[in-house]
Amino acid sequence: MFLLNIAINPFIFVFYTVLYTLLTIICVLISVAYFTLLDRKIMAAMQRRRGPNVVGFWGLLQPLADGLKLLIKESIVPINANSFLFILAPLLAFILSLVNWALIPYSSSGSLVDVEVGILFVFAISSFGVYGIILAGWASNSKYAFLGALRASAQMISYEVSIGFIIISVLLCVGSTNLFQIVIHQDNFFYWHCWYLWPQFLLFFFSALAETNRAPFDLAEAEAELVAGYFVEYSAMAFALFFLGEYSNMLVMCSLLAIFFCGGWFAPIGILEFPIWLGLKIAIIAFWFVWVRATYPRLRYDQLMQLGWKSFLPVSVGLVIVVAGLLLIFDGLPNDLVSL
Repeated sequence: MFLLNIAINPFIFVFYTVLYTLLTIICVLISVAYFTLLDRKIMAAMQRRRGPNVVGFWGLLQPLADGLKLLIKESIVPINANSFLFILAPLLAFILSLVNWALIPYSSSGSLVDVEVGILFVFAISSFGVYGIILAGWASNSKYAFLGALRASAQMISYEVSIGFIIISVLLCVGSTNLFQIVIHQDNFFYWHCWYLWPQFLLFFFSALAETNRAPFDLAEAEAELVAGYFVEYSAMAFALFFLGEYSNMLVMCSLLAIFFCGGWFAPIGILEFPIWLGLKIAIIAFWFVWVRATYPRLRYDQLMQLGWKSFLPVSVGLVIVVAGLLLIFDGLPNDLVSL
């Protein structure tokens, strides 16, 4: 009856949509805040340090203290900077990082926005993130910031190409660009794509590290060369927006890995289909992000680009050909693709 009232009454529909959107944004911001704490705690444990342990029990209030500190600090705009674009860049980066969460299906009830071409929408929004970075570097009127922005944009564009071909392999198996349908296709533990598309799974994972400027691919923020990269001139909440956007994008990539390859909200042992399973998978993949950061040293920029264009791209294209050939030989192509 409640769903019927939503469909009939536009005011209830608007209220429900706004409420659901606000709850999603709040949950994402809390998750991002405590992902930063998880990052620091895991890094400390791997390096035999204590990590944040002063603010609150076991340091659990540290993200709130950091947020409050950045909130009350003064935002400084350089004299020679383009003020409008300087302020627009962090807002653009932060807002675009939140938009993708509207399409993430948390359970069998669907997502906030169910788009038939959900993968293309997510891919397009992720590509727009480059504009926030390049605007920040250009508007700062700083050589360090501009070089960092050029590095970041070239890096993101390079690895988006390989990610696109990896996604094509998944689409060939599913026959749909809808994220909900991709999860439904993996309703059995043995149907999870990570078992028979494990090379694509590994390529997507490392490409996601590069796409989100995460170590060992964090050349855009190389402290020894560029001080702090494209946001070197930012402080206070403007810096915090870049920081939140970066960690939000990491969680988006973790959720896409869980949806594309690990069955989404489906449990591995088939007991309960609940959003907690998607959350657990995202947490495990996020732990891998931190693990890689603590383990591997930063690459040189030429090694980074060579890995993307000369290794990941040819391998991902070859895997698309192999997957399409095997599906065609064993009559495994989805009906929608066969009719084409």
